[in-house]
Amino acid sequence: MDNINIFTPDANCGIELPLSGERVAAGFPSPAEDYATLSLDLNKELIKNPASTFYARVSGLSMIDEGINDGDLLVIDKSIEPYSGCLAVCYIDGEFTLKRFEKHKDHALLIPANKEFAPLKVTAENDFCIWGVVTYLIKKA
Repeated sequence: MDNINIFTPDANCGIELPLSGERVAAGFPSPAEDYATLSLDLNKELIKNPASTFYARVSGLSMIDEGINDGDLLVIDKSIEPYSGCLAVCYIDGEFTLKRFEKHKDHALLIPANKEFAPLKVTAENDFCIWGVVTYLIKKA
């Protein structure tokens, strides 16, 4: 099972960074502005519910086929109602893990995104809760 380190964001400290008014083309280059006239505060952009939002650093390889790698940062909102198919930080039998959540009639499945890991079947016998729903993934380029 993966390890997840959880951190509390400081949403009170706003740092506005320059934001270009132009979109960055992922195809052919387009002319860019020589200066940015807008600003962006990543706390305001990424954190909708400050009291229930946390960051976590991923540790492990169970989600690599979804592009989630060891060391990536997650933005997790505990106020979002978990839904089938969501990417969730789950607490199961004393450990945190990051998986896709699937709700079934009599059980739940925690689905990894790596063929080397098996899905985890969650039943009433497990100590289980969905700790929070992932809203953003922050990757190092």
